[in-house]
Amino acid sequence: MKITYIHQYFHTPAVPGSIRSYEMARRFVAWGHEVDLITSDRNPQPGQTGWRTTDEAGIRVHWLPVPYSNSLSAPERIRAFFKFAIGAARKAAELDADLVFATSTPLTIALPAVYAARRKGVPMVFEVRDLWPELPIAIGALRGGLSIASAQWLERFAYRNAARVVALSPGMKAGVVRTGYPEERVHVIPNSADIELFNVPAEAGAAFRARHAWLGDRPLVVYVGTMGEINGVSYLAELAAKVRPEAPEVRFLVVGGGREEEKVRARARELGVLGDNFHMLPKVPKAEVPGILSAATFATSLFIDLKEMWHNSANKFFDGLASGTPMLINYGGWQAEMLQETGAGLVLPPNDLDEAKTRLLRALADGAWLERAGKRAFELAETRFSRDLLARDLMGVLERAHAEHRP
Repeated sequence: MKITYIHQYFHTPAVPGSIRSYEMARRFVAWGHEVDLITSDRNPQPGQTGWRTTDEAGIRVHWLPVPYSNSLSAPERIRAFFKFAIGAARKAAELDADLVFATSTPLTIALPAVYAARRKGVPMVFEVRDLWPELPIAIGALRGGLSIASAQWLERFAYRNAARVVALSPGMKAGVVRTGYPEERVHVIPNSADIELFNVPAEAGAAFRARHAWLGDRPLVVYVGTMGEINGVSYLAELAAKVRPEAPEVRFLVVGGGREEEKVRARARELGVLGDNFHMLPKVPKAEVPGILSAATFATSLFIDLKEMWHNSANKFFDGLASGTPMLINYGGWQAEMLQETGAGLVLPPNDLDEAKTRLLRALADGAWLERAGKRAFELAETRFSRDLLARDLMGVLERAHAEHRP
């Protein structure tokens, strides 16, 4: 097949961020398909105004300069979304395609996808990475009747025009079905584990530890990812403050950036843990994350106490599994249930730091449990969340949509 793949926030392993689209698309190419991926260049060179095309592992990637960062205001973000949607629609309509595959967020990605699919007379498959607009409504990012109604209309428009929908978690599937979309046409394909990338030798973790005198051979709890409002990474600074009196040797590390970075740093400084048992490093390319997780005693995935976030399918959770590192999360839902059933990690309460401290220290003191948890994490990565396995599932959905299509 010739696939037009639209993702506004595409990354390769050479830069920080999620690489789901890259890993899926390069496998499609390896299996004999042609992939044109349309994305935005969020940090364009001065004077760059038009499209540029690169080859990324056989994927033809078309980059449109649309500056974007977490520091933009809400109106500036909306303008960026629509600028990309208009440009992507024109580019997608130029390309020869048998199918259009669009992955959100933002929901405006549906506009160029539907336009191109109709122009070409081909099916469109839509992938839901977050429950929009439920999530922005829940956190107050969308306010006012008109904004909410517009977002809900766009959500229904995306699903109504999709031959099939891919959801990244069971909760996301339930959200799609609640809109009236047929359940049998929604497929759960979660974020997946890049075993090939993350299964690094122990020397990689040892090298990371050797570069940081504050770490040495001490226990390490790591968060690698965005520090946004919904992530609530200050939780880790609060936990570090609780742990320090009883276990001052335990180290906490946050690697990343985002709108809340200074807030997290300020809270850690206020608690007196910054530079002591709590440390922060800037964001790194994805290719460097395996070495960090190899050094970790626990990998973490964190969110604020918001039930809508229980449906997440955060990359950092699957990265931890792929590295064979016990997972630590502070929310409920399907991931919490899986950790509790398999013993692949630890679920901490979001609003009881004393209990969280007790559970964490108990686990850190049990070397046999930690070894078992790491093995079970890797087993989950291999048997249920392997990128190869889930890429086959995704290709099956695309092929089915193509086979069923009647122009």
